Amino acid sequence: MLPQYGMFHSSRPDQTNRAVSDTPPMNSTNDSNPMHGVTLERILNELVAHYGWHAMGQKIEIRCFTSDPSIVSSLKFLRRTPWARARVEAMYQDLLRVRSRQAAPQ
Repeated sequence: MLPQYGMFHSSRPDQTNRAVSDTPPMNSTNDSNPMHGVTLERILNELVAHYGWHAMGQKIEIRCFTSDPSIVSSLKFLRRTPWARARVEAMYQDLLRVRSRQAAPQ
């Protein structure tokens, strides 16, 4: 009888279990990652508060920012569209850099 492999098992013994290897070890700290623990909803709320929907729609041309924008519709779109989510996260990281420069003592 041949062994059956499920969705998370490799068919080759030399390959690692991808579902497990993609996650960081439990004892690693993510203090240096500014995105660690930040939800997409929080990212959107902070970007909207800082830039507003109109400016966000000009920076990233997607309809959920330009046509009847809302947090709910934007979350739905960004969760299933990796390229758009990556651009929104990059915009948020830029915002964090600007805030850290402003907060630094002169």
